[in-house]
Amino acid sequence: MSTLQNINFNYTTKSGKTTAIALSYQLFGKPLHEAPIVMINHALTGNSNVTGEGGWWNPIVGPNKVIDTNAFTVLAFNIPGNGHDQLPSSLIENYKDFTARDIAEIFAIALEHLKIKQLFAVIGGSVGGGLAWELAALKPALIEHLIPVASDWKSTDWLIANCYIQEQLLNNSSQPLIDARMHAMSLYRTPESFKAKFDRILQKEDNVFAVESWLNYHGNVLNDRFQLAAYKMMNQVLKTIDITQGSRDFIEVASNIKSNIHIVTINSDLFFKAKENWDTYVDLKSHKDNVSISEIQSIHGHDAFLMEYEQLETILESVFKPQEVY
Repeated sequence: MSTLQNINFNYTTKSGKTTAIALSYQLFGKPLHEAPIVMINHALTGNSNVTGEGGWWNPIVGPNKVIDTNAFTVLAFNIPGNGHDQLPSSLIENYKDFTARDIAEIFAIALEHLKIKQLFAVIGGSVGGGLAWELAALKPALIEHLIPVASDWKSTDWLIANCYIQEQLLNNSSQPLIDARMHAMSLYRTPESFKAKFDRILQKEDNVFAVESWLNYHGNVLNDRFQLAAYKMMNQVLKTIDITQGSRDFIEVASNIKSNIHIVTINSDLFFKAKENWDTYVDLKSHKDNVSISEIQSIHGHDAFLMEYEQLETILESVFKPQEVY
């Protein structure tokens, strides 16, 4: 596993609260500043360990894979407060003081600390894709290829509503991590995915449906490896994605982004709906030539970006394979 490194600084949030930030990160592949840099943003319960032992995106990141660590430097920050460094002091209790834009600004400060002035690509799934949008809006000339996967430039009312339910579970349940995770898992998949996997199977030994057992398993696994403060913080970031900052026009902001924008959506995603992504593409295409969209076909919903690796690899080859990158 790549060594976990740290950057420490004070940061004042958009809400006016100054907080000591201990930002941890990992590097993979070529040494920093010796190759094009690919920044990968993790999802809600993910972390900076994207490849190698325990790497959550091993199928597409690594030696001779589509994001080839023989050719690129891969950089992954931990979203502040996600608990990956196992230090209680790094957790953020005042989670409501932060927004997704704050996290993007923290990433931008860290990039300056690392003397990184250009990124070949920024890619992320789910909330990580939202943060990719936020960073691109904040630094319009920083990123050559912007690749938001199973995500969007804003949190929709549907997403905000479900984040609010998550927050209520996290603050009021007697087993907050378990209950919030079970609720989330039902949104990350689809009815068709559940039917294909379980088909109403009843486990006779304990008289529960297989789907119930599966939900309990995921709730308990997260409860064992994650922390309550971390989940609250990540949920807050997910809830507050909005590159317009609630006041500017989307086209005004997005058309200013210099990056080649490659939107990757999922036809069955119930969390970040495909139609929202297609609407974004259609609206933006009339103002910006270098924008494209690809759609993963799957019954598995939002989680397909962690399951349909062959399709995702084929889509990403157009960015990472066709040209010399040295």
